[in-house]
Amino acid sequence: QVQLVETGGGLVPAGDSLRLSCAASGRDVNTYATGWFRQAPGKDREFVACISWAESGSVTYYADSVKGRFAISRDNAKNTVYLQMNSLKPEDTAVYYCAATYTYLATIEAAYHFWGQGTQVTVSS
Repeated sequence: QVQLVETGGGLVPAGDSLRLSCAASGRDVNTYATGWFRQAPGKDREFVACISWAESGSVTYYADSVKGRFAISRDNAKNTVYLQMNSLKPEDTAVYYCAATYTYLATIEAAYHFWGQGTQVTVSS
């Protein structure tokens, strides 16, 4: 079993930055890929970014809507994956979830085996 805890959400004005953290416990984060998803009010949960397991070179992949603004990374020593969010827009407002999968890299929810509880990000206009 893997436990994931997201932190770092908050309320910021448009154009600001936030860094979300996803701390993993129960199993070495280096052995699985990690993704970030988000769910805005009244909308389905959507893929944001993912990073492959560490031994594979930590390949990353992003949704088009965040490409160039968000960056996913990992700190292997801390078993933590980060999502650096820059140039935030009101449409980035959502609950952000991190998730872990045994697959190499995945952009769909069904591929993920473990989920955190989510952290709220609100971007004001």
